Amino acid sequence: VNGHENKENALNKKLCSNFWPLLCIYKDDADLKFLLEGGALQKVRSNSWQKSRFYKLLEDCMTMWQESHKAFKGDQTFSIEDIESVRQGRQSEGLQKFTDPDMEERCFSIIFKGHRKNLDLMAKSPEEASKWVAGLGKVLSYVSKLNRHWILSCMRKADKNKDNKMTLKELKHFMRQINIEVDDAYAELLFRRCDTSNSGTLEGDEIKIFYQMLTSREEIDVIYGKFSKNAREMSAGDLLNFLKTEQIEHATLEDALNLIEKYEPDEIAKSNKHMTKDGFLMYLQQEDGLILNPAYKKIYQDMTQPLNHYFINSSHNTYLMEDQLKGPSSTEAYVRALMKNCRCVELDCWDGANGEPVVYHGYTLTSKILFKDVIKAIKEYAFKVSEYPVILSLENHCTVDQQKIMANHLTKILGSALLVHPLGDQMPTALPSPEDLKGRVLIKGKRLNKLDAVFNNNNTIDEESVSEEDEAAECGDNNQQNQQKKTKIKLAKELSDLVIYCKSVHFSSFENSRTKQAFYEMASFKETKAFHLAENSGAECIHHNMEKLSRIYPAGSRTDSSNYNPVPMWNVGSQIVALNFQTPCKEMDLNQAMFLPNGQCGYILKPQFLRDPSSGFNPFKLTKGPWYKKKTLHLMVISAQQLPKINKNKESSIVDPLVKVDIFGVSEDCASKKTHHIENNGFNPMWNVSFEFTVRVPELAFVRFVVDDYDKGSQNDRIGQYTIPFTSMQNGYRHVPLLTKRGDLIPSTGLVSDAVLQKSALILKCMCRRILTFFCLFLIMVHIFFYLLE
Repeated sequence: VNGHENKENALNKKLCSNFWPLLCIYKDDADLKFLLEGGALQKVRSNSWQKSRFYKLLEDCMTMWQESHKAFKGDQTFSIEDIESVRQGRQSEGLQKFTDPDMEERCFSIIFKGHRKNLDLMAKSPEEASKWVAGLGKVLSYVSKLNRHWILSCMRKADKNKDNKMTLKELKHFMRQINIEVDDAYAELLFRRCDTSNSGTLEGDEIKIFYQMLTSREEIDVIYGKFSKNAREMSAGDLLNFLKTEQIEHATLEDALNLIEKYEPDEIAKSNKHMTKDGFLMYLQQEDGLILNPAYKKIYQDMTQPLNHYFINSSHNTYLMEDQLKGPSSTEAYVRALMKNCRCVELDCWDGANGEPVVYHGYTLTSKILFKDVIKAIKEYAFKVSEYPVILSLENHCTVDQQKIMANHLTKILGSALLVHPLGDQMPTALPSPEDLKGRVLIKGKRLNKLDAVFNNNNTIDEESVSEEDEAAECGDNNQQNQQKKTKIKLAKELSDLVIYCKSVHFSSFENSRTKQAFYEMASFKETKAFHLAENSGAECIHHNMEKLSRIYPAGSRTDSSNYNPVPMWNVGSQIVALNFQTPCKEMDLNQAMFLPNGQCGYILKPQFLRDPSSGFNPFKLTKGPWYKKKTLHLMVISAQQLPKINKNKESSIVDPLVKVDIFGVSEDCASKKTHHIENNGFNPMWNVSFEFTVRVPELAFVRFVVDDYDKGSQNDRIGQYTIPFTSMQNGYRHVPLLTKRGDLIPSTGLVSDAVLQKSALILKCMCRRILTFFCLFLIMVHIFFYLLE
């Protein structure tokens, strides 16, 4: 770091203000010093492979270096931004299997984003482990707040001879690093314009000028200039005018002053209660400029209604990390699902060796994990990100003896969190609410008798054997041709008694469910059957889901763990629409969007017309009613900034970006439009293309922004996407974070392994009169305009 100090000073500390504070804030921090010095850790892979390796944080404070003894050493570094979390203790499947419980305080795991394997480590002492975890936690926390430091790292990388100067050749290399292809004439023109000393190199203030020219934002200049009366600084009154006129906010002068205090980097301007262009840009890029309405980022919905009035974030085959034929099963899959706000997870339970039931995808080559290990993971992570109830959907294939063991593990491991008795002293007549069930785990499965037996001390068993779940029966049918459609299994009373509010029953007809099915009884539907019922009996589906819980699951033919479109199932009020969380896809993007609002708690209150028994809503035969709130959405895509490369290993690979906007909802609302592509420019492409959409049922609509790398000869590659409920969008100039296929914020322009990475995003503007949309620095900015058509 010291070797580059002069160059950074020349770039102006204000430009680096998002990078250097890490060292300034933590320069005397013992944990950070510890990481920079590094140390030996025991790397754990198996019982036999546990070896000492040296690890340290590099001086950019953004990259970890790891010692390797391989003959052909690959990349020995990984970015801090590749880390999803750091877990202290034996909180990974590997550490639980391959380390002694006595080593608990010496262990920690680095959990990576995507499919990359966890890094399981053991320090020499508990104190040392705590330093590693604390230090990495501080760096991770800070990195999440950074916004444009990576471009400075790219400049350092381009400085091949480390002389703190930039030649024309180095400038061209730098331009390719930041994902922009320029012809030699333009590069030379830019270079000469900045080389005011005519020295043939850029240094000091010349680099600062080059940086300012490179990051100049014409579109921001236009907006800022319109509302800044003196064109240099925006007064609090000017900012208030912008908030009211463009952002359509019910703002006050105090709100404008608070934004100046929060985002203005110039102390003189701040003291004068003014906002410079730098402060204005920072405001647009930060939380207050987010497209997601801040009121929806917290829990704002009524959480006291019955469970069947909510959409519930749900996973299918939760134990799988990959496909459902030969993919690995892991407790880590449960951890990841729960940490993504999933509130209903699935366990396919089978007899295992030594009397211990296992979880895996039956009749396949998927690996097996112990049932008790799954329950331990659920106990640890069930309520880390949401305090609302978790439902365990049991697909039970076990013998009675191992079912008793399952019941024992559930009660002993989950303890008081497990719901084993209905709430209250009398037989209920409706499902409890998420609020009533905070911190509780519910079991979904078969039950031998009715729920009222709990209150009248009736131990009578209606039947000793029950049919398997529809999904379990389907699994058997596909692999054992001689089995009957409904295989009967004996059910242990100990396990049966744990099923309280989610008793699994077979669905035969809506009439039968209406007249004979109790409120706590629920059916599971294979996607094909569910779609058929929805399309042909939409109104009946909706009214069924007003009273009962329904679970939808992917067809068994989806051996690659692909997903179906969840939107039509939500449109008819199905609550538990289970998807394969391990598979990144458009369908999971929509699921992430559905559960983005309401504090990401995993529960979304259904619209009133999906809860009101008098409702006549049918998404497949749309008529006028309370749900019909026709709106016109205007978008104008203007520009993008610093989009990441698709082929990071090929320096000459420059993206040709285009933007596609999709609307999902009822069939009449579904639409898609896209811009033209921009050749060889991922740094600052500009489109200036307007779109218009009609949305008739906004409460069930989603808007998806997709940025693709255009390819003439093959399918376009995905750069990033962001999906949001239509009703969660704000008016005005708003930024939209670009996400990876797996739903993580994109590390922008991560061109080299030791580069400092940055978050990309998309910024939108939503307005009720004016129409403007543009992508901005690490963000895509859009100007969205939607209004109600009577």
